[in-house]
Amino acid sequence: MSAGPVQSTKVLVLGANGQVARHTTPVLLKAGAELTLFLRRANRLANPDPTRVQIVEGDVLDAMAPRVAMQGQDVVYANLAGDMARQARSIVDAMHETGLKRLTFVSSMGIYCEVPGEKYRSALDPYRDAAAIIEASDLDYTILRPGWFNLEASASYRLTQKGEPFIGHDVTLDGLSALITVLATTPGSHVRESLAVSHV
Repeated sequence: MSAGPVQSTKVLVLGANGQVARHTTPVLLKAGAELTLFLRRANRLANPDPTRVQIVEGDVLDAMAPRVAMQGQDVVYANLAGDMARQARSIVDAMHETGLKRLTFVSSMGIYCEVPGEKYRSALDPYRDAAAIIEASDLDYTILRPGWFNLEASASYRLTQKGEPFIGHDVTLDGLSALITVLATTPGSHVRESLAVSHV
């Protein structure tokens, strides 16, 4: 008896016009995902595959837009800038209301003073505060703390856990996109973990 076709993972990408999100979109598509690309100005993106991609205009801080976009999704992947704490709270609240559990949230290295030889900088406050909100939730989150981005053609990456020193100072965009795709398409991968991401 045939098990039938395997359903593709439906991924909501918040902040879809950001550098990492734009780099990750084709990797997610190659992995078979269906995407909803959510951004404040939809005309800034061309649709790479109208059969599997929907582009939605909206603001994460809006009361209703994230909740509408989350309907029917399996996974939320957030790659944002600006008022990170308010955005994190809005995402958590919307996910609670819509029943979604799986969240990948991109933050920054250094939010736990984990980079050897570097002092904590106030510019990291929004990223740290957003991470604290997500960690206090009951979501199946994974927080990513990548190093500086580089364009080397390598999809390899190294992970260290919260509480461990950050190793290295950069990560390839290919590697970060590969990891985000694994998290989006592999249920149970690194749930409720905060991972530093660097290049091997």
